[in-house]
Amino acid sequence: MGPEDGEIYQPERACGDRFLINGRDGGGRFSLVEHRLPPKVLAAPVHKHTFEDEFSFVLEGSVGARFGDEEVVAGPGDLVFKPRGEWHTFWNAGDTPARLLEIISPGGLEELFRWLDRQGEELSEGELAQKAGPYGCSADMAATTALVAEHGLVF
Repeated sequence: MGPEDGEIYQPERACGDRFLINGRDGGGRFSLVEHRLPPKVLAAPVHKHTFEDEFSFVLEGSVGARFGDEEVVAGPGDLVFKPRGEWHTFWNAGDTPARLLEIISPGGLEELFRWLDRQGEELSEGELAQKAGPYGCSADMAATTALVAEHGLVF
């Protein structure tokens, strides 16, 4: 695949996704998604999922990540592990675009990302909870609002 191959969703001021390997294509073992983050953009609400682990390999830029009360900032070449069952999120912590590869194991959660990318309007907490529930996901919007204010993020 070339650098612009795959299914791409890139809104102007939100996290964009490029779907490289779908879980369904590899027997469900894993999926691979590239996240493209404009400066100061929060990729997802503070959330947790119960079925899969995520590994984020930073390709360019500066990526902040929160795990419970702990925060890290990762740069190119760094790998961030987001285990299942732990509250977490990530964002572009810099003033230039950031890109990271997200390995999801087992695969399947990328289908929720794809569905979210296709939404043309902001979802209510209820709509988000209803769609995310079957994927074993839940979001903490109060923690998300606080994180956005603390770091001056766009979400």
